[in-house]
Amino acid sequence: PHSAYLTPELYRELQVETRGSFGGLGIEITIRDDMLTIIAPLEGTPADRAGIRPRDRILKIDGAVTKGMSLMKAVSLMRGPKGTKVTLTLGRDEGGLPFDVTMTREVITVRSVRDAALHDGRYGYVRLTQFQEGTARELRESLEGLDAEAGNAIEGLVLDLRHNPGGLLNQAVKVTDLFIDAGLIVYTDGRIESQKQRYLAHGEGTRENRPMVVLVDEGSASASEIVAGALQDHKRAVILGTPTFGKGSVQTILPLDGSSALRLTTARYYTPSGRSIQATGIQPDVRVEPTVLLARADGDRFQLRESELPGHIEADQGAVGSDAPAGIADDPQLERALDLLKTWKVFSRYRHGASAEQQAAAETEPRQ
Repeated sequence: PHSAYLTPELYRELQVETRGSFGGLGIEITIRDDMLTIIAPLEGTPADRAGIRPRDRILKIDGAVTKGMSLMKAVSLMRGPKGTKVTLTLGRDEGGLPFDVTMTREVITVRSVRDAALHDGRYGYVRLTQFQEGTARELRESLEGLDAEAGNAIEGLVLDLRHNPGGLLNQAVKVTDLFIDAGLIVYTDGRIESQKQRYLAHGEGTRENRPMVVLVDEGSASASEIVAGALQDHKRAVILGTPTFGKGSVQTILPLDGSSALRLTTARYYTPSGRSIQATGIQPDVRVEPTVLLARADGDRFQLRESELPGHIEADQGAVGSDAPAGIADDPQLERALDLLKTWKVFSRYRHGASAEQQAAAETEPRQ
């Protein structure tokens, strides 16, 4: 199995990271095809502001070649005192030239629940940036706040897991458990019996079964894929966006003595239906690119991100409880998700063959 030796300093950093505060650039990394690869930048961090993208390959860190470098070694090189600079040499597209990005280190504090808001007074929107201690509790409180704001009349929910690199497994399980009341959420399978674990949903605390859309992209990884895969397999939510990153391996930290530990890759994650997440990711039910399509002079079309257009509108970094989700007009995936929720009720009537009288009665029924 893949392994990494954790020095006392790195062991402490790993503990801090799960609690939502650490120093560095704000990127989640992995090794893919023997290359140090970025899963996703964390929003509002130096890496995010510098335009780092999921699947960018880190070729050098301050001139040190990363080929053959361990994850922990790379982390140690990128982290450092606040205010100091680090230069990453990145590869982006196949055949493209490497380029340098210089960033200033900051103390990274991550809020896992962001931008909880109502749209049209009826549709909830909540974004999770990562899974850390307390994420499920924060999400439940945010959803309860939206319920109260809407007079308990929310007709649908958008859960945004885009650019969410994952985090703690137990929080992914608890988040999923908020939306399904029974059955398997995820299971792991490894070479030894102790690595074969099953995580089940419970009825207590499950939210009302209202229509739900989950947004994912290539920066959705690990714990995000566990949530999306479980909700998809249980047919609890429509998954919309682009295929996820495909990080489905399980790491176990084994203490060696009082001041060090060994992190081993010991198993793989599987969705309730038995799909492996590793290297395949979660395929969305509805594929929507996060791009603007432009036409070439020869008639062919190519894709360009909104953020790459000159004079583009910056996303609103609204706080929890703001009046509307940030950047809807510039976010085709979110806009499509809200359209699905708005038409869900209409199509469900046709599916059940409701009469005109039944439809009229449904409109006048008090919401529970």
